[in-house]
Amino acid sequence: MQAPIDTPLLPLSRRPSSPSSAGSFPSVASLPFMRLDVYVVARALVKLVHGAAIADAELRDQASRAAKSALLNLAEGLPSDLPGTRRRYFRSADGSVHEVAAALDVAAAIGALDDAVAQEGITLCARARALIRGLLR
Repeated sequence: MQAPIDTPLLPLSRRPSSPSSAGSFPSVASLPFMRLDVYVVARALVKLVHGAAIADAELRDQASRAAKSALLNLAEGLPSDLPGTRRRYFRSADGSVHEVAAALDVAAAIGALDDAVAQEGITLCARARALIRGLLR
């Protein structure tokens, strides 16, 4: 039975750790597409960009949004069985990966990001690009 709309839900910390009749909650990486190399690399890129602490607020925002966009576009395209839909999402993810690489490069060029961190991110971008381009073939 569902709670009425005006009844507040319990905060996450007070909710039961497992549902009573539906088995157990899924693990963090429980969907098949989340185990694919392209998704794993794009997720690592999101984590790197988030933790990079780019000093320039505009570039930090741009890189963060682009990295998240790449991952989320992959998440929409990978499970699809429609070739046109997959291509559209993969092209968008590819563009976002290039945007992340450029934002990291610019941040390093203006001293807003350590060169080593930028290079690590650009290396992840290159790996993601290669994997995405493979999906587009």
